[in-house]
Amino acid sequence: MDEARLRLLDPAEPPPFTVEHAGGASPFFLTADHAGKLLPRRLGDLGVSAAERERHIAWDIGIAETSRRLADRLDAFLILQTYSRLAIDCNRSPEVPSAFCVVSEATEIPGNRDLTPAQRQMRIAEIFEPYHARIAAELERRRSEGRPTVLIAMHSFTPVFKGVARPWQIGVLYNRDPSFAHILRDLLKTEGDLTVGDNEPYFISDESDYGIPVHGERRGLPHVELEIRQDLIAEPAGQQAWADRLARLLPQAYDRLRSAPRFSPKETAR
Repeated sequence: MDEARLRLLDPAEPPPFTVEHAGGASPFFLTADHAGKLLPRRLGDLGVSAAERERHIAWDIGIAETSRRLADRLDAFLILQTYSRLAIDCNRSPEVPSAFCVVSEATEIPGNRDLTPAQRQMRIAEIFEPYHARIAAELERRRSEGRPTVLIAMHSFTPVFKGVARPWQIGVLYNRDPSFAHILRDLLKTEGDLTVGDNEPYFISDESDYGIPVHGERRGLPHVELEIRQDLIAEPAGQQAWADRLARLLPQAYDRLRSAPRFSPKETAR
């Protein structure tokens, strides 16, 4: 069969993203690139066991429900990506090898080896592109209406990575523009019960990330990528606690940013 004529997603399968609070009044705009763990039926299990597909290699544990609860508290636009990053990582440019990982931590992903250009393009066209097109369209709509927007990329991380324990409860990530991230970092530190990662356990780059460089930096939007340790948000109580904490601190951080002498809301000035 001609690969070019195949589709990845069956019409009965879920769409590549869901949106909640589409008309939310908040300036905060939440994304969850790794919210889902589904694999398209056509891909089977990619040669990865069911137990492995429950691990962080497949999705950001706890972040979908934490983001929903936070969006509810803030009345904020939220977009959640449906499919596992094992199919395609929606926080990577499709041009980088890690977008279609063949080894994640120590786990082999046999179904991602030796992909043809057509196989890659199916995943890009039916998962990656619709998700990011919806983000771009909403950001453009808000810009045209003169609405202020703060991009919050929601993620979770493992408490132990390759045998090394991670001490942070939350990491605040940024790249070229640390202004909003640093304000939020300092507010989190003043809570008194947190070890806050400053560009830990990861840092943002054009090679390792897509959402913040493309949707945040290029548009001149205030932004931050948040990484919450997954053991703290694996259950409803922790999800609610973190949503409550961030719903309290994010508006404070934005108020401080707007009062800064050099603050210029580029997203509304174009």
